[in-house]
Amino acid sequence: MKEIKLSRRTFTGLATMTAATIATVGIVGPGTAFGQSNLPRGPITLVVPFAAGGATDVVSRLVAAKASERIGRPIIIDNAGGAGGVLGATRVARGSPDGSILLMGTVATHAINPLMAKKKPYDPLTDFSPISLLATVPNVLVVGSQVKASNVRELIALLKSEPGRFSYGSSGVGTPPHLSGELFKVMAGVDMTHVPYRGGGPAMVDLMGGQIPILFDVLSGAASFVRDGAVRALGVTTKTRSPSFPDIPTISEAGLPDYETYTWNAVFGPAGMPPELIDYLSGELQLAVADPEVQRRLADLSANPVGSTPEALTSQVKSELAKWEPIINAAGLRQQ
Repeated sequence: MKEIKLSRRTFTGLATMTAATIATVGIVGPGTAFGQSNLPRGPITLVVPFAAGGATDVVSRLVAAKASERIGRPIIIDNAGGAGGVLGATRVARGSPDGSILLMGTVATHAINPLMAKKKPYDPLTDFSPISLLATVPNVLVVGSQVKASNVRELIALLKSEPGRFSYGSSGVGTPPHLSGELFKVMAGVDMTHVPYRGGGPAMVDLMGGQIPILFDVLSGAASFVRDGAVRALGVTTKTRSPSFPDIPTISEAGLPDYETYTWNAVFGPAGMPPELIDYLSGELQLAVADPEVQRRLADLSANPVGSTPEALTSQVKSELAKWEPIINAAGLRQQ
């Protein structure tokens, strides 16, 4: 496929779009016209479209437990992994809009996968009812001991001095860490070969073993290795520093102005849910995220609590689609 060249100016503008759309709003309680008695009978299924044990699964179980206490209904986690989140998301898109089935969506399910697909399995805007953006999670740029660069500026200079020599790993083709690397390449004007892995764990093993020199990973997955000094973190991918790692600069401040990417977790329902049901669930999820214990445990995961309105989540999805489409095209990731 012919590579699409995008200018740094284009990416600089795109990279700033997403942060502007995240609205952390005042917490609202359930509406007076809707309450527990209006929920469907029986448990609510929260589909997590990834395997158990990952960051999305952990966030889902944490918030679901607190929300379940509040609404007086069991919330059952159903790990329906496959096709990078497509299988689980498709199941919810085709589900009943009565509140009995919900989805823990991510930037992968609602931006990256639909943009990469030759034929969209679902429309991320029209096939779902946005409920609440719960948390964002930074990605992080880490390097192995063989890389003679102590910060982002030195790494960019090294990559430019030896174009094509270095590679970088990620948790797989089309994942947020992969696209974080592609955005870095274009904005910095450097040449690196992408090495995809089946998850961040195997990639981290190879980074420590010297098989790859550079890795973009989710911060929650890389945290223990960074703390132990097994790898060197050069920068987090968010616009502000992570509270759990305040000494790690952002890539933007460390040498690549306006660079920004991150992973997020948000709850969606099938399209057609009654507005009062959406507002009720959104309010309860916002209150669950605002709980001090939930906030503490999210911080332990290097996740930044949000808790947004349905309208703010809609804006988030729209901005992610606009941001990642040219990056996916530039990387030649759209299926033919």
